[in-house]
Amino acid sequence: MTDVPRPSPDLLVDADRALVRTVDQLSDSQYAEPSQLPGWSRAHVVAHLALNAEALAGVLHGAHLGQPRPMYASPEARDSDIEALAAADPGEVRERFLASQGQFRQALEAMTEGDWDGRFERTPGGPSFGLANVAPMRLREVEVHHADLGAGYTAADWPEGFRRLLLDSMAKRPFPAPFGVRATDLDGTWHLGRAGDQRGDQRDGAVAPVVTGTSSDLGWWLTGRGAGQGLTTDADQLPEVHPW
Repeated sequence: MTDVPRPSPDLLVDADRALVRTVDQLSDSQYAEPSQLPGWSRAHVVAHLALNAEALAGVLHGAHLGQPRPMYASPEARDSDIEALAAADPGEVRERFLASQGQFRQALEAMTEGDWDGRFERTPGGPSFGLANVAPMRLREVEVHHADLGAGYTAADWPEGFRRLLLDSMAKRPFPAPFGVRATDLDGTWHLGRAGDQRGDQRDGAVAPVVTGTSSDLGWWLTGRGAGQGLTTDADQLPEVHPW
């Protein structure tokens, strides 16, 4: 992941509040129902959001103390912890999630300006990322997985500030081939899959395709969700994207 601008604090505060309202309104039976993510129930999504908040809070706390720490002990530990929490009683999942929200918020508010200069690893020995990425990372987790819950909140509810940030961050990810996305509601074009030509609009002399649609439909598709509903392209088919 490449560095992206820090979001407005209000974006994350508002996203957290909206997510808490949705999670708090889920009945116990709804936790076992399928989410929008293949193979994951709503309990899996809420468990992941809780553990991600705890992990990022740990990263921030370590940075504040001058003791860098990774998000997760290993990919396997991360996955097994999600499975274990998702299998718990819905009340326990809910309480763990609510507590994690406060834990992350406290760690974020404790950071001083000098604390943001370091880097952290997702798992020990893996790629490192700038600490400035923590806030946009958490915002993406909250907004995208809120929609993944399939509990009334959708990509169409994403605020404009988040939709811009999401497209900015997706434009920094690798893709199999370059293409552009044009957001009809944001009056902008983003170039993705840059290879060779830094504009990202050509490859081997050929003009790359452009995908057009609303920023919410584009963001949903770019994160590997749906089949590109609401989008059009000037090519024969939509470019290949991978799950986020």
